[in-house]
Amino acid sequence: MIFSCQFCTSQISIDSFKAQTVVERIETELINLSSLDVERLERVANMLKAIAHPMRIAILGLLENEAKMTVSEIHQKLGIEQSSTSHHLGILKDKGVLGSKRDGKNTIYFLKHENFAKVIECVNRCPLH
Repeated sequence: MIFSCQFCTSQISIDSFKAQTVVERIETELINLSSLDVERLERVANMLKAIAHPMRIAILGLLENEAKMTVSEIHQKLGIEQSSTSHHLGILKDKGVLGSKRDGKNTIYFLKHENFAKVIECVNRCPLH
């Protein structure tokens, strides 16, 4: 079986068994995509949007290393205003990225999902171009 590219003059030869396998995989993927939970995808997208700020990425990096921290500890380590720190923590908590627990007068913040630590690790390994 020979396929021709509609944009150039290239031709690709694929035996019919491989072509059928590719078609079956595409059909399977389309079926999987059609059964996705749209609400879940929306929640995940909102979490990723909340993370998409340099200071929030820094906060997640701190929480990955320290596990649990107060607003005061975070603002001191990052060298930013406490009000700014509280603002960023509020966004991350509101979108389900962080959890919090009261401890007397303090609120302790932590990563709500272990997988966010993996996202931060990935971001740290990515080369910047």
